[in-house]
Amino acid sequence: MKILVFLISFMWVILGVFGANGNSSGGSNRTKNVNIGALFTYNSVIGRSAMPAILAAVEDVNSDTTILKNTKLNLIMQDTNCSGFVGTIEAMQLMGREVVAAIGPQSSGIAHVISHVVNELHVPLLSFGATDPTLSSLQYPYFLRTTTSDYFQMYAIADLVSYFGWREVVAIFVDDDYGRNGISILGDALAKKRAKISYKAAFTPGGPESDIDNLLVGVNLLESRIFIVHVNPDSGLNIFSTAMRLGMMNASYVWIATDWLPSLLDSSYRIEPNTADLIQGVIALRHHTPDSDLKTRFSSKWESLKNKEIVKFNSYALYAYDSVWLLARALEVLFNSIDAITFSVDPRLLDMNESVLHLQSLRIFDQGRKLLQILTSTNFTGVTGQIQFDSEKNLIHPAYDILNIGGSGSRRLGYWSNYSGLSIVPPDTLYIKPPNTSASRQNLSSAIWPGETTKIPKGWVFPNNGKPLRIAVPYRVSFPDVVTKDKGPLGVKGYCIDVFEAAVALLAYAVPHQYILYGDGQRPPSYNNLVSDVAENKYDAAIGDVTITTSRTRIVDFTQPFMDSGLVVVAPVKQTKSSAWAFLKPFTWQMWGVTGIFFLLVGAVVWILEHRTNTEFRGSPRQQLITIFWFSFSTMFFSHRENTVSALGRLVLLLWLFVVLIINSSYTASLTSILTVQQLTSRIQGIDTLISSSDPIGVQDGSFAYNYLRDELSIAESRLRVLKTQDDYVNALQGGGVAAIVSELPYVELFLASTKCQFSIVGREFTKSGWGFAFQRDSPLAIDLSTAILQLSENGELQRIYDKWLNRNACSNQTNPIDASRLSLSSFWGLFLICGVACSLALTVFFCRVCWQYSRYNAEVDERDIEHAETPKPRKRSLRATKSFKDIMVFVDKKEDEIMEKIRRKSGDSKRQHSQVSDGPSS
Repeated sequence: MKILVFLISFMWVILGVFGANGNSSGGSNRTKNVNIGALFTYNSVIGRSAMPAILAAVEDVNSDTTILKNTKLNLIMQDTNCSGFVGTIEAMQLMGREVVAAIGPQSSGIAHVISHVVNELHVPLLSFGATDPTLSSLQYPYFLRTTTSDYFQMYAIADLVSYFGWREVVAIFVDDDYGRNGISILGDALAKKRAKISYKAAFTPGGPESDIDNLLVGVNLLESRIFIVHVNPDSGLNIFSTAMRLGMMNASYVWIATDWLPSLLDSSYRIEPNTADLIQGVIALRHHTPDSDLKTRFSSKWESLKNKEIVKFNSYALYAYDSVWLLARALEVLFNSIDAITFSVDPRLLDMNESVLHLQSLRIFDQGRKLLQILTSTNFTGVTGQIQFDSEKNLIHPAYDILNIGGSGSRRLGYWSNYSGLSIVPPDTLYIKPPNTSASRQNLSSAIWPGETTKIPKGWVFPNNGKPLRIAVPYRVSFPDVVTKDKGPLGVKGYCIDVFEAAVALLAYAVPHQYILYGDGQRPPSYNNLVSDVAENKYDAAIGDVTITTSRTRIVDFTQPFMDSGLVVVAPVKQTKSSAWAFLKPFTWQMWGVTGIFFLLVGAVVWILEHRTNTEFRGSPRQQLITIFWFSFSTMFFSHRENTVSALGRLVLLLWLFVVLIINSSYTASLTSILTVQQLTSRIQGIDTLISSSDPIGVQDGSFAYNYLRDELSIAESRLRVLKTQDDYVNALQGGGVAAIVSELPYVELFLASTKCQFSIVGREFTKSGWGFAFQRDSPLAIDLSTAILQLSENGELQRIYDKWLNRNACSNQTNPIDASRLSLSSFWGLFLICGVACSLALTVFFCRVCWQYSRYNAEVDERDIEHAETPKPRKRSLRATKSFKDIMVFVDKKEDEIMEKIRRKSGDSKRQHSQVSDGPSS
């Protein structure tokens, strides 16, 4: 609506103009001469390059017999005069001349306004200079950008910022559509690289130099020293002249200019000495146009142009030249499908009031939609490279040269393209390869920065506003060695202070700071409130024993932890005295039981395997029973007197002796530990015991442990007792006020050392955290101090500071209850399993052998009885159907040698009898 009101406000200016220009009706034949328009500011850096290029392109098209044939392009140019108001009027006049397309405008602001008009008139707008990314939106279907959008330039700058490791930048830009929208895209691009714009410094287009002066004075007080300059080329040098005067072109500053600066420099034969002094060390981006024969011929042609005002041309001249050729090729395709171009009156204009009757002179280009479709689908090679549009009507393969201004000229550090990112290889050679924008593949040549230094600037300094860093330090009541008040120059002292001072000393820049005690000294301060105050800008940082927790990291930035910490449970303990039955404690009752069973089992198995072959395992039943028990338990001491002779018995005994060796060794070690190491026990075994009980729990005043126990472990708030000093700790533990205290490990170690180990840590450390220095969000100091803390750790300084303040005679960290030293069945079940399997296999083999012998023995007996039976006597049953169990046991009890001897003797007798029967007298 604002744009429509603006248009109506100046329509009366052009009422008389359109009357003179409205000439032909909608059916006029335009095949002989076609009107095309051109919109730009003649007297500007871009205009002085674009005008000769456009005129030369029209001349080349009209003289080329292979395109448009007998149709000539009639160029109508309008000077926008660097004014949004005048430029819009000139654009409206141009639309009244029945042009089929317009080359331009170069101003993004004018492009926004005129795009609404061309949308209604269906006239394509081919802009070689309007780089505002928002012009590519669906709102402007007839706007076609023939140069690279600033969308890609801002992503190139974001990649540069990320490549050099910077986190924050200051954007200096002209406050119009071109500047605002470009910087908005830059903010999005930086966010994807985990960086940001810390300050947006905008100034009025065409404003006085005093505005720029005030602007730069303000940004010079900021932390960031990375300045992105996105302005117009005609006034951009004023930024650098003011910066030079304010001393902002020295070392530690970084200046990155968008394509406006190379456009200005490329238009001059050489950089003037005064100009070169202003921009030493500046990084700038220029549209990348690959070297080609067409570009070389254009450069040669430029030398012979008579209507040029400058010796050299910039990239916008090349894009303007290609824009004319793009339109000519599209018209060639259009003319091949139609006989003539036509214009018609918008019916809505016929109903307009008589006061705006002259608006009826504006005509709709009937073939405009078709021409637009042809333009977006055209693909050819021009002086700027391949001219082809993607689905969003942007030129494919956007790329930039990364330049470094130095001396009296510039040198190329590398290239950027959305296909391969930063590279020292021209992007044209990378398009045939797979795209790769990984961080490891990004590469640029070394740059010379302001101040003629090759060292990459850190990107930020301590703010130059005369205010020291306000550092809050917790005013502790207990554990003064950690941090406490001091009468010295710093006002504070302790372990945390020494670590911070040592880390600051490693920084490459000075950090003025002052310590402010936080708390009243009567009770420990709330550390959550301390962190919140830093987040709310009441303090710049918090230095002390501030634990890094999840909730706190959401509002502030912490450094690398300089002290490992975690919650532990400390409780009263008592020493366990040795008893008369201490020798039973190494094993659990299950272990004792299974071990005894296996002693008897192995003794029985060995007796079974050895009984038939070994005389030492024979005798009366009483003697054999005694042998089994004696042999079983004597193996415990490897003092068994009986020898094993069978292979199966030796195998079982060998495995069992190995098991006994392991059990004896383990028993000896465990018993030694129980009898020699001091045993401390407590009825509180750790945090799980506290959670399941209803006993009161002590916590340090101000510690995060209170909220952790209440919120995370769901312990009732009525059970928590807040303790302020170490004396409160002792009184609460000794007097029974609390069953245990939950506190952080560093405090507990100091407490145990000060009480001469009257108490002990029970259970394990059940949280993992650390102490860190807290800073406001996105503070670069957090990153730099993290690096410094790592250096302190690597060079041993951090340990020396710890030894100075916190190293005390260490107490035992945990109780060692007897149950923890007892050996259970779970540690030995594998050995028992192996031994059991070996016994089972040995018995299986043994009984199979016995069965085989028994069958052979009975077969010989049965055969003998059948052969000696008397024939006249009635036949009786000679074979018994079953054998009694007693017979089997009698057989098993016999010596194996006797059984085998009888089997062999009976087998021989049987063979001789068979031989005598077969050799008897014949009949």
